[in-house]
Amino acid sequence: MYYPEEIVDEVGRANDIVDVVGQYVKLKRQGSRYVGLCPFHNEKTPSFSVSGDMQLYHCFGCGVGGNVFTFVMEYESYTFQEAVEYLADRAGIQLPKDDGRQDRAEDSRRRQMLEANKLAARYFYYQLKGKQGGRAYEYLRNRGLSDETIVKFGLGYSNISPDDLYRYLKQKGFSDEILAECGLIKVDGKGAHDRFWNRVMFPIMDVNNRVIGFGGRVMGDGLPKYLNSPETKLFDKSRNLYGLHAARKSRKDYFLLCEGYMDVIALHQAGFTNAVASLGTAFTPQHAILMKRYVKQVILTFDSDNAGVNAALRAIPILKRAGLSVKVLSMVPHKDPDEFIKAEGPEAYEERIRQAKNGFLFEIGILRRKYDFRDPEQKTAFQTETAGKLLEFEDEMERSNYIEALALEYDMNAGQLRRKVNQMGSGLLPGETPYTAAEEAEEKRRREKLRRRDTSDKRAQRMLLAWLSAYPAVFLQIRDVVMPDDFMEEGYRKLARMIYDRLDGGQEINPSELTNHFINDEQEYKMISEIFHTGLEESVTKEEKEKILSDLVRKVKSDSLRAAARDASDLAAFQEIVKMQERLGKLHIKL
Repeated sequence: MYYPEEIVDEVGRANDIVDVVGQYVKLKRQGSRYVGLCPFHNEKTPSFSVSGDMQLYHCFGCGVGGNVFTFVMEYESYTFQEAVEYLADRAGIQLPKDDGRQDRAEDSRRRQMLEANKLAARYFYYQLKGKQGGRAYEYLRNRGLSDETIVKFGLGYSNISPDDLYRYLKQKGFSDEILAECGLIKVDGKGAHDRFWNRVMFPIMDVNNRVIGFGGRVMGDGLPKYLNSPETKLFDKSRNLYGLHAARKSRKDYFLLCEGYMDVIALHQAGFTNAVASLGTAFTPQHAILMKRYVKQVILTFDSDNAGVNAALRAIPILKRAGLSVKVLSMVPHKDPDEFIKAEGPEAYEERIRQAKNGFLFEIGILRRKYDFRDPEQKTAFQTETAGKLLEFEDEMERSNYIEALALEYDMNAGQLRRKVNQMGSGLLPGETPYTAAEEAEEKRRREKLRRRDTSDKRAQRMLLAWLSAYPAVFLQIRDVVMPDDFMEEGYRKLARMIYDRLDGGQEINPSELTNHFINDEQEYKMISEIFHTGLEESVTKEEKEKILSDLVRKVKSDSLRAAARDASDLAAFQEIVKMQERLGKLHIKL
């Protein structure tokens, strides 16, 4: 359904971003903005900023940003259309009925991709049941899977021939472009060939039981051992969970979160139909948000080795931040759920679920392994680190209960531990906890990575657009010097054209409205959002502001002139460049 721009603008104006974000994130006012812990990455010090004036949000830790529509899209995994409808309903705005003007081309493309995936899944299944799939079928049976389970999950086999599926789907009328966009084939100098071959195939379905991608386990010693579909318009690993299409129908109030496909399948076969797994990627806040739609609690059933323990320690705070209760199931002495079920059976696994440990107490238990309590210094260090972790609990009663439980279990003085918690919590925001040395180093690496992307020329372009948006009165002095085409970065150039057009027409600059024009390009959207969240120094004098602005104009124009000089082919062009450079030397912008 296509909604006219004026309707989208009306919906946006009716939903104050501070109110909407505040439904999901605890915000605290800082000057003209609000800050809180980012819901899209795991952090302990707030780097998530919301501007009521500009109706935008931006995270300085992970780089996400946008307006009220993109926040709802990110948090709820909605399409743009769904976000508009949700916010319209929230504001009591009646949307126009479908008048048939929706983007039929895009809709047709998605339908073709879904159809290609569905036929590919059927083809893989038929290959598994054929002579050529004998080895793969034997592998699945040896893993203890019944024919009923194989059918339930649509398991299959991709032939050893590298273009088997390609030829089949071409006969069905699909273009190379659609098949490549689905991630089913690769196209290179040798032509088109299948992405998956000689692999046991695991179709990946969305919550509506539509095949959106595949995972494949190689038969033999080939590499990689496991291969997933690439990210596509249908398949986003951070927003889908393997087995969710079945688990959401289990009517249980919790999910069992596993590490792999076979764990999920083994648990479903054993009767635990609420098992899911992430799709070959680290567990993300988007996964947690998706789970919260269906359950209130998640029980982690990761591998019992060090890698599994570390994965659990990473997932626990993400799940808690999404508002989910977390427990951790122990499978010792077995490695994973599949192995446990085979060795001890479903009844024993059910008992382990009942014995699953509180997520926070599990974290402290793992932390305890690092310290030797016979050494007073190490015991003090353990108590200090434990106190820091207790700051995660905002509710005083809940925190007090944990303090008493930990004091009892680890022979600590509850009063001393409580005083240490209060001392460390002084001045922190609710839910904010101090970084450990390793976490602080990781946060620094993340910010440095973002900083390195920001070269001086890009920074100058971004800053100039930010100043122009904040001080539109200077436009008359700038427009004859710096043109939109002088912005070398494509996203900045597009935004500059929009700003120039609006200022030429005497219109105001509406940052939220402008960002909507970039909503279909995630990278550009983040760039534009960052512009409107660029901090402009308010404490400097008027003269200093004029110097900063003049320097930015000179920098952007000089970079553009240097590029033009490289392409200049005659003397007249060079003379124009020289004249403009001389003019820049005398430039002074007044506020």
